[in-house]
Amino acid sequence: MSNQELISLVTEKAQKWLTPAYDQETQAEVKKMLENDDKTELIESFYKDLEFGTGGLRGIMGVGSNRMNIYTVGAATQGLSNYLNANFKGLEQISVVIGHDCRNNSRKFAEISADIFSANGIKVYLFDDLRPTPEVSYAIRHLGCQSGIILTASHNPKEYNGYKAYWDDGAQVLAPHDTGIIDEVNKIASASDIKFKGNPELIQIIGEEIDQQYIDAVKTVSIAPEVIKRHHDTKIVYTPIHGTGVKIVPRALASWGFTNIIHVPEQDVVSGDFPTVKSPNPEEPAALSMAIEKAKEVDAELVMASDPDADRVGIACKDEKGEWVLINGNQTCLMYLYYILTQYKALGKIQGNEFCVKTIVTTELIKKVADKNNIEMLDCYTGFKWIAREIRIREGKKKYIGGGEESYGFLAEDFVRDKDAVSACCLIAEIAAWAKDNGKSLYELLKDIYVEYGFSKEKGISVVKPGKSGADEIKQMMVDFRANPPIEMAGSKIILWKDFQTLKQTDLAGRVTDIDMPDKSNVLQYFTEDGSKVSIRPSGTEPKIKFYIEVQGEMGCRNCFDGANAAAEEKIKAVMKSLGV
Repeated sequence: MSNQELISLVTEKAQKWLTPAYDQETQAEVKKMLENDDKTELIESFYKDLEFGTGGLRGIMGVGSNRMNIYTVGAATQGLSNYLNANFKGLEQISVVIGHDCRNNSRKFAEISADIFSANGIKVYLFDDLRPTPEVSYAIRHLGCQSGIILTASHNPKEYNGYKAYWDDGAQVLAPHDTGIIDEVNKIASASDIKFKGNPELIQIIGEEIDQQYIDAVKTVSIAPEVIKRHHDTKIVYTPIHGTGVKIVPRALASWGFTNIIHVPEQDVVSGDFPTVKSPNPEEPAALSMAIEKAKEVDAELVMASDPDADRVGIACKDEKGEWVLINGNQTCLMYLYYILTQYKALGKIQGNEFCVKTIVTTELIKKVADKNNIEMLDCYTGFKWIAREIRIREGKKKYIGGGEESYGFLAEDFVRDKDAVSACCLIAEIAAWAKDNGKSLYELLKDIYVEYGFSKEKGISVVKPGKSGADEIKQMMVDFRANPPIEMAGSKIILWKDFQTLKQTDLAGRVTDIDMPDKSNVLQYFTEDGSKVSIRPSGTEPKIKFYIEVQGEMGCRNCFDGANAAAEEKIKAVMKSLGV
């Protein structure tokens, strides 16, 4: 498509927003874009409609079909309402849960969505204030609802907002429901198709009662309460980074028995502007800097930070020299599953029907831990909806005991069907207490796992390509990798190449076999002779292409960490050079 054709297309699309179905403020903004000689903003705002990706609907707030606003949110909710009414027409009363985070416009979008659902005859349970994503997932199951949404853009910058849609199992929507909802959303031709006038009789405000039931459920995740009793006063610094965790995480930690939770007062302030950080992402070291400063000030033992919707958690702890060290998502996932598996085994709780789950881009070291402890380890696509799918398939037959991903998400329970920073915060605090009970720090525990199971180092690289031109560039990069697959990485032969778009894998001998996955996905993976793994995929929610690199090594003792780490770092650099990134 030529640039002129694109401008013609977006102009026609934008002009539909100049009707009385749209408010005056919106129309004025659209007119300004149309009259501007520079059509960049017009193109970016209208060149496509926001679609459900791995994290649902997400985008920059503003006017246009490719922006988060009351009309795109309204179209999503109307489409979802239509789909629910078609799928559950035999039910006397269809119901949904609505939650939201701290972001600008989140409450507004939540209330408008409540009006639209109720206008379509659907009962709404609307949280009275911001709440964590996992609590919304819990509430859907607890209240027996058919669906639910939360308005959040997770850990994205402040310009973003988003809309996560859930099904009756409390998990984010999967096929066929995701495409079914999109089809219904696409039928919404204009704002006049959206029923904005709500029915107050069908909207019920919920809050404290669900909070307490959720906290009580989270408490059942604890494996060693007697250890917490012995170390209840462990100094823990916690920050919600201005988000929803402030409502629940400190209460949950207290319910587990932790009595020395130290706050970062400036970051307890609920704000969609995230005034103390550049990005409210616990994967970013800067997001934990204030909490670490507080930890130094009070001589704490553990730092925890949850993202704005409290589904991810980042942690930091002290090394042998007393210096603060950030623990990445692969390492926390490794420690969670190591602790759960070894504790279950030690307590005689292994019945032989347990399983755990990791995403395909998460460290392979976790599989070694599972294999050694005779626990089934499943691989799934990136995104917790896929972990939830594995739980649902085995419900009533096998026991789920944990699952996680490298991007700082973990789920230790099955009464929630999305990653849960609330239970994850409590569990990592228990792991720190257990390590202390065994005469070691959390950091020494991590090193001991490496000594027992082998060393692994991972690095994630995100190449950002914003806008329409960026999306085209990312698409071409994937085409090029498929057309010219590498034959070696950092001097080590590729012995297995997986293409999840074709669901085919090719080994060193050229043999092609099928990959058993529930759906196709635009992901490439390469495995080398020396144990390295490289995964490449475009993000489903952000304008970036992601590279996940994992290299293996050996670590004979705790004191061997620095050498193993340095060698792995050099190998990662060599792999990056092979990839051209």
